[in-house]
Amino acid sequence: MFPQRLDSPLAYDIAKAMMDGFNRHYRLFRAESARAKHRFETADWHGQQRAQRERIEFYDLRVSEAVARLEKEFKAGEQPMDVWHQIKLHYIGLLVDHHQPELAESFFNSVTTKILHRAYFQNDFIFVRPAISTEYIEPRGAPTYRPYYPAHDTLADTVEQMLDDFALLGSFADKRRDAQRVAHVILNRFHQVKLRANFQLQVLSGLFFRNKGAYVVGKIMNGFVEIPFSLPILHDSHGKFYIDAALFGEDDLQMLFSFARAYFMVDMEVPSAWVQFLRSLMPRKPRAEIYNALGLAKQGKTLFYRDFLSHLNYSSDRFRIAPGIKGMVMLVFDLPSFPFVFKVIKDFYPPQKDTTREQIKGKYMLVKQHDRVGRMADTLEYSDVGFPLDRFEPELIEEIRKFAPSQLEIGDRDGNGEMELVVKHVYIERRMIPLNIYLQEAFDTLAHPESPAHARRAKDQLEHAVVEYGNAIKDMVAANIFPGDMLWKNFGVTRGGKVVFYDYDEIEYVTDCKFRKVPAPRNEEDEMSGEVWYSVGPKDVFPETFEPFLLGNPDVRAAFMAHHADLLDAAFWQHHKERIQAGQMLDVFPYEESQRFQHEGHATHF
Repeated sequence: MFPQRLDSPLAYDIAKAMMDGFNRHYRLFRAESARAKHRFETADWHGQQRAQRERIEFYDLRVSEAVARLEKEFKAGEQPMDVWHQIKLHYIGLLVDHHQPELAESFFNSVTTKILHRAYFQNDFIFVRPAISTEYIEPRGAPTYRPYYPAHDTLADTVEQMLDDFALLGSFADKRRDAQRVAHVILNRFHQVKLRANFQLQVLSGLFFRNKGAYVVGKIMNGFVEIPFSLPILHDSHGKFYIDAALFGEDDLQMLFSFARAYFMVDMEVPSAWVQFLRSLMPRKPRAEIYNALGLAKQGKTLFYRDFLSHLNYSSDRFRIAPGIKGMVMLVFDLPSFPFVFKVIKDFYPPQKDTTREQIKGKYMLVKQHDRVGRMADTLEYSDVGFPLDRFEPELIEEIRKFAPSQLEIGDRDGNGEMELVVKHVYIERRMIPLNIYLQEAFDTLAHPESPAHARRAKDQLEHAVVEYGNAIKDMVAANIFPGDMLWKNFGVTRGGKVVFYDYDEIEYVTDCKFRKVPAPRNEEDEMSGEVWYSVGPKDVFPETFEPFLLGNPDVRAAFMAHHADLLDAAFWQHHKERIQAGQMLDVFPYEESQRFQHEGHATHF
């Protein structure tokens, strides 16, 4: 440990320059997030998506700017470690009374690890754990949330007031009708329960913007009962606002903030206070995922990694090759006790995979920046991740050596005899049940049911999986994504029963594909040929050829053809390609059709 002295003037200047870099980053991040309100008011949907995509790049740009400044003005990489220790102490001093201290600490880590050698990524030089508490930070501007105290007969008035407080520029089609509908469904939830003296609505003070929606988020409190809620606000066909649904409970909020959806745009002065409020609505959701959902992905990565290190300390199982069918492009491993999988790009691919490492990384970045419509899993991307070597199964180490040797480094990191396995580049995704395994469980039960009830449940499981699979593809199509490899193994089933896509190395934009019908055979020789006898371009897709690969099981085939036969028709895909090229943007909302209030002229759903 270094002595606690601060005798280097240069150390303070470097710390101050780094803090200036962070403050610039968050100022620009907030400004872009705040502009989402105007884009919503003016129905600038393409601008909203473009801003969501571009904001993701803000962080890395500001880190690069800060590194360049520190090297140019202070030769930061040449400073002795004693100076770097003082830089951290000065930076901690600058965090006192800061409104985003946890984000600023992560920014410090990002800049510092770009400058220092990996051997110094330890407590003395970076923030391995937080130095500044985020508890009870009060904003200087708008409060984090607003409380409302309605009486039984004034709840609709309160909902109207709540909507007015968001100060949207524009008018509601029928605000009173919407307020009464919301009041009605709230009171229905308490119709056999007395409204207590503390009956109130606590509502976050800013709207959550994503694509074509704006979401009110809050909770209802009545005695000891707390119910999370959200109200989606949309535009009708006349450009007027209306409330489309009333979502209640943790499960509905989990869907809204799913790891498979694009990040929200929301203006937050004290992000930790927003995260704390949201965690009270969704206590099962890790703070890392909430930060991610708010567009603060670097903080999400920081918290995830801290949680991961803690899990390693309190577990003893070993990393293994992930169960399931092995991929041709990705090597996948997991830790059975940890609900995530680790994916490494292989060094070698079979001939049918005409791709490169950079192209694969580009596909993953495309998904990161795209609207994931609840159907594409988010990924956390890390470089130079160190793992304890003795926590790896020998078979897994050999698998990495065989297929991804460039990504593996084994050594004694600190010279203390503890061997470490370093993975040069890794993607981390939430673990799901692979859809092929989920279906196989249903097949096995149907083959040997213990009872008629078991058989019915397996039949329902199978049909649900197939319907959800088709819905997932159609939602992706709505967002201009063609999954490429549509085999069941590339999709997973979440805890909530949603089917989500997670294998991105072959995805393309729908608008870049050419959807064709298989030409009629020219003669009997063509008809009997086992080979493709017609020309196939690099972006040609023949939807009718999906059938043999997907629908071999008769039960699967029956369910698929009943709900999604159009996916085998080139005309379906071509229609949506033309729609997207014409600038149309369909809505894919994070709630069921059955949850919607019915409106004339409401926005089109896919």
